[in-house]
Amino acid sequence: MSEEEKAINKEESTSKDTESKMSRADHHKHLDEKYPTKRGFWDVVAKDGFLLLTHILCDMKCIGKENFPKSNPYVVASNHQSYPDGVLIIDYLPKGHFKWMCCLAASDLETNHGKLGRLIMRVGRGIAVDRYGNPVRGLIKAKKEVEKGNICFVFPEGTRSHTGKLAEMKDGAAYLAIKAGVPMVPVYIAGAYQIWPRTSKKPHPLNGFHRRKIRIYVGEPMHGEDYDNDAHKMTEALSAWMHKHEDLYWDPETNFEAK
Repeated sequence: MSEEEKAINKEESTSKDTESKMSRADHHKHLDEKYPTKRGFWDVVAKDGFLLLTHILCDMKCIGKENFPKSNPYVVASNHQSYPDGVLIIDYLPKGHFKWMCCLAASDLETNHGKLGRLIMRVGRGIAVDRYGNPVRGLIKAKKEVEKGNICFVFPEGTRSHTGKLAEMKDGAAYLAIKAGVPMVPVYIAGAYQIWPRTSKKPHPLNGFHRRKIRIYVGEPMHGEDYDNDAHKMTEALSAWMHKHEDLYWDPETNFEAK
């Protein structure tokens, strides 16, 4: 190969690399502009209507809502039993905090779950994260939003429960709280799986004429410095708290404390 051909090939390769970098930069800019997703007027109406129906058809209560910080930002780390878990928690946030709420959500919620998935994404001001690939981009975007004053909901299990019981928890919520320097609030939802498991296309809030129970338990905020700013240690503490509540309250229909 002549020197001229080598020079041309090198120039073409450099050009392709530059185009690739520009393409990645444009892609990242697009993601930054797209997420969190925009929440519109009718999305808020849909959220309010859903919560009104939930209170009518279900017996829903929150225990420990005073543990939510009075001022934002903070991270909410919850178990994940049903589609609308995030919306259920929203109902008990301190006044004025809903407008600051965003969430980490699986990217396929927008593409594989129809109108309901897209609605949940908008109501929750979702930030898409690739749960089957590299989630770092989503976490970085979420960190920026928290640093702007937003409240970020994270489901450390990564997906809805297959059995209603807790799955292994990932470090994302703790990592986000530690890196952003904000508290992490643990939340345990009980009863939502019995009403709307992932195997069902629609909820079943009634058992005959009996309204099924949903109980939402909010724990005291966790702070990174109490765990040596180690995300794994913090996640282990979160998991222990969750399993304790699961042991006590998994089925609100049968435990005394949920009545």
